[in-house]
Amino acid sequence: RIPLWDGPPPNGSGGTDTNGQAYVTVHPSPKPQGATVVICPGGGYAMQVTGAEGHGIAEWLNRHGITGVVLEYRLPAGRPEVPLLDARRAIQWARHRAPGWKGDPGKVGIMGFSAGGHLAATASTLLESAPAASPDPVTRASSCPDFAILVYPVISMDALTHAGIRRNLFGDWETPVLVERFSCERQVTRRTPPTFLAHAIDDTGVVIEHSRRYQS
Repeated sequence: RIPLWDGPPPNGSGGTDTNGQAYVTVHPSPKPQGATVVICPGGGYAMQVTGAEGHGIAEWLNRHGITGVVLEYRLPAGRPEVPLLDARRAIQWARHRAPGWKGDPGKVGIMGFSAGGHLAATASTLLESAPAASPDPVTRASSCPDFAILVYPVISMDALTHAGIRRNLFGDWETPVLVERFSCERQVTRRTPPTFLAHAIDDTGVVIEHSRRYQS
């Protein structure tokens, strides 16, 4: 379990977060085939299910020759940019470190469940170019995933989504601009990576319309 940031992480508004840190745990595959997946557990942006939707998934990926990197992202608590910063950094960190576990830096994807699926989708759609002149080799790596796997993901931030999740993400500062930005189906472009969606038709916790909107 490794701190993701060197020192206090950014807080999404130009300052630093002195009360939180994100962590990554690497599960290298004993027979690596080159791919690495950053895993974002769910939990409604109020907690994180790091067992079943984190380390358990990494162990399953390992059996298929894929290295799993479990991301314990900071919870937003009304700061919607904070988990996204962690997800981008985790992709950069995994891409920079991939050769150390016989991984291909060009095969780094992201996977998420429920609210973690929303985080993975934001990392797949709200893309940023890496600063080539940064002295930090991790920061110079691309934060754009090569592929994504979204499992019963929360996608929209409009009335389709439970108000509790939106409140955890936006706090008391929800605005139409933020709803637009973090409704991932509205941010899909030609740069969005190939994505595998898995969603039960009868899911009542996160209705399948989320995945359908992202696919369409």
